[in-house]
Amino acid sequence: MNQQWPEGPNADPDAARERYNADIRASRGAIRELFRVELPVAHLGLMLVAVATVFVSVVWSPKTGVIIVGGFAALFAVALAVALLSGRRGWGAARAAYKFTFGWADWITPWAS
Repeated sequence: MNQQWPEGPNADPDAARERYNADIRASRGAIRELFRVELPVAHLGLMLVAVATVFVSVVWSPKTGVIIVGGFAALFAVALAVALLSGRRGWGAARAAYKFTFGWADWITPWAS
């Protein structure tokens, strides 16, 4: 198989492979950094959900508030199941699910970081 390399026909395949692996590591590191969530941010997300649930329950109906709480509880349960299936145990799994469920607060509050 004749491969086309940006460096020409005399390119070193091992150097190209190492460059590719370095680029993949950098890309994965950037994604991990994007989705990294600290515990105080997750607490803020939980607080925002609680305030929004109370507000919606008062303005519309308690049934709507229960739907919101149920949605977040279901999301937490799914995240916990995924964390347990991925090999985390105990508080580590619960913490990962909690951060996943409520960590979005970092994206809507620029002052949280």
